[in-house]
Amino acid sequence: MPKTILIIDDEKTIRWSLGEALGASGYETVDAETASSGVARFREASPDLVLLDMKLPDGSGLDVLRTLKSEDPSVPVIMMTAYAEVETAVDAMKSGAYDFVAKPYSAEKLRVTIANALETQRLKGEIAYLHSSSTGTAFFKQFIGRSPAMVEIFEKIRKIGQSKANTILITGESGSGKELVARAIHACSHEDPRPFMEINCASVPETLLESELFGYEKGAFTDAKTRKKGLVELAEGGTLFLDEIGEMGVTLQSRLLRVLENKTFRRVGGVKDMTVNTRIISATNRDLQQAIKDKSFREDLYYRLKVIPLHIPPLRERREDVPLLVGHFVERFNRELGKQVELPAADVIERLVRYDWPGNVRELRNVIERAMLLEAQEKLLVSHLPPEIRGHVGTEIPTVRSASASMAETFFPMTLRDVERVQIERTLEQTNGNKSRAAAILGISRQTLREKLKSFQKAPNPAAEA
Repeated sequence: MPKTILIIDDEKTIRWSLGEALGASGYETVDAETASSGVARFREASPDLVLLDMKLPDGSGLDVLRTLKSEDPSVPVIMMTAYAEVETAVDAMKSGAYDFVAKPYSAEKLRVTIANALETQRLKGEIAYLHSSSTGTAFFKQFIGRSPAMVEIFEKIRKIGQSKANTILITGESGSGKELVARAIHACSHEDPRPFMEINCASVPETLLESELFGYEKGAFTDAKTRKKGLVELAEGGTLFLDEIGEMGVTLQSRLLRVLENKTFRRVGGVKDMTVNTRIISATNRDLQQAIKDKSFREDLYYRLKVIPLHIPPLRERREDVPLLVGHFVERFNRELGKQVELPAADVIERLVRYDWPGNVRELRNVIERAMLLEAQEKLLVSHLPPEIRGHVGTEIPTVRSASASMAETFFPMTLRDVERVQIERTLEQTNGNKSRAAAILGISRQTLREKLKSFQKAPNPAAEA
């Protein structure tokens, strides 16, 4: 989307010449000739940068600068004047101007200044993004599991991330990892950092949700003292994640549908349609088809969101992933809590695998964290588990396929250590012995992988013994 530059200058020839030069450089321009019309144009056009003359017929450029900065501090303003006095320049910079150019200005120098200002603005946004989000590799390391269902999910994430799909609907039970999947899709989509904005539609009242999504203009309502950009706008070029989309009110659903179909939206209290290029990923644990029957969800929005559907299976349908997840969480909380708790023995793993996990991976993580915080000092024991897990007598514990060629068609029960060995060997086979790549897939460091391989060399092979 081309950047928009607002030119505020009382000389018509300057406005025209700047408009022509900037248009040839790929920018869109709007202009105003007075202080009052400049402020009004700023509110209406939402420019990415402002070129502001110091002397205007109805006021000082410095006063206009202060007004613009109070409305939106993120927009860079470059001051222009024929009176290149040091004191004036200092006042402008103190008031928030990005730079100061004197008339007659060099067109090439002005282009460079504008490009630098916009790049600085972009870098500030990236820094804020990096502070609030992890990198894509980090998100993928949090995916633990080699069940057929999870292997399929990993492959779909990569394909979606590398595609140009702009609407994805993730379904799955609470705690199954829908947000993690959304972040992984986002991370697979861009080599450079892009914004990832998220909101839980169930946690915000509908009246506030509209403002959070679409932003608002100054004066749109009593507390709207300044203009605010919404998440749709802030996610430009990146991803907007709408968690629990099924809880969004029908009225707001119609506004979201417009964004999806026309790529346009309007701030609350605004009069101008704004174009946006944002990938929208939605997630829900509700049955949206039933919600359509109940008249609480729009059918046209459902099919617009469901261009790329992705279902996350519950943990009880992929029990073979539980031992690997347990190992991952024990290692993670050892690192975070400064502990050295050993991996649990077979009796603990058996109970964890038998349990149905209504809260899915989130519940498993919480169980391990609680046990390591309050109970376990050196080792996780059955007594450290909650009563509902200790006494559970549900599904039979599954068996794990051996990676050994001689045992290719044999299944047998394995301890967590045995599962680790088999999984690491299989992953190294898939990566042709590349330890760095294997470690990344397994969600551990390369050093940890080396240490585990050394420990396996000192222990007998369970497949051989079987």
